[in-house]
Order: sequence, then structure tokens, then C-alpha cells
Amino acid sequence: MDELKQQIKELIISSLELEDTSPQDIKDDEPLFGSGLGLDSIDALELGVALKKKFNVKLSAESEDSKKHFASVNTLAEFISSETGGNK
Repeated sequence: MDELKQQIKELIISSLELEDTSPQDIKDDEPLFGSGLGLDSIDALELGVALKKKFNVKLSAESEDSKKHFASVNTLAEFISSETGGNK
């Protein structure tokens, strides 16, 4: 799971072009939106597309569950692991 979390952090940085951020700057349990990393709804869309491409997972913008998955790196890792059977 640590490798998956690292991949997610790297994907966040590359897909959102966060040049001044390193994977070590993103805490696993830190909120990705608002007071945490400070992402917004546009970032959520871009990150969702990147996650779909890299991990082949299905996300729905209208789904409350999808919003919960985007809470932190931990919740994204749990979601991706459950969707891919832990194969990523």
C-alpha cells in the first residue's frame, strides 16, 4: 500500500503541475481539498482523469462516494486497491 500511496502522490504532483511540491510534502492523511493541500474542484476533475488513466478505475463526479474517496491519499489508496483487487 505504501508503493500505491507514493504513486498517487507522484500522480497528484505531475497531473496538477505542482512543481514546488514533493511527495514527502503530502501527508497520507492530510485533506487534499480546503485546508490541507488546498486543491479545488478543477484540480479534482484533472486528478480524476489522471487516476482513471493510470489505474483504470471508474469515478463519478456526481457520486458522494467519489467525493469521499478524494478526501486524502489514504482514502484514494483504499479505493484504488479495492477497485483493482490490490494489483496496482
